[in-house]
Amino acid sequence: MSELHALADEVIAFRDERDWKQFHNPKDVAISLLLEASELVELFQWKQGDEIAQVVAGDKARVAEELADVFYYTLLMSRDLGIDLAEALRSKLVSNAQKYPADKAKGKSSKYTEL
Repeated sequence: MSELHALADEVIAFRDERDWKQFHNPKDVAISLLLEASELVELFQWKQGDEIAQVVAGDKARVAEELADVFYYTLLMSRDLGIDLAEALRSKLVSNAQKYPADKAKGKSSKYTEL
């Protein structure tokens, strides 16, 4: 069993021990995922240059906590919807490799339509 699968099992066990599945429809889990991502973004809001590095160095535990919250809801939603995250990521990497060939995209932040 992959570590990702094992973590998803832990998330489901945590949720089910509390009888929270009744609240976890795809819409509300997606909203929760977005809210947690927003809390992560808030840590960096209005920061520039060295300030960003200071947030990471000075409050790495908080950054990790917010990333874990995003990961929690990602694992929860993927399991509830029957999506294999590892497979989905590999598929997305193949798709992105086609959109962003290394010889055209290397060192550029342009969208694939502008390469």
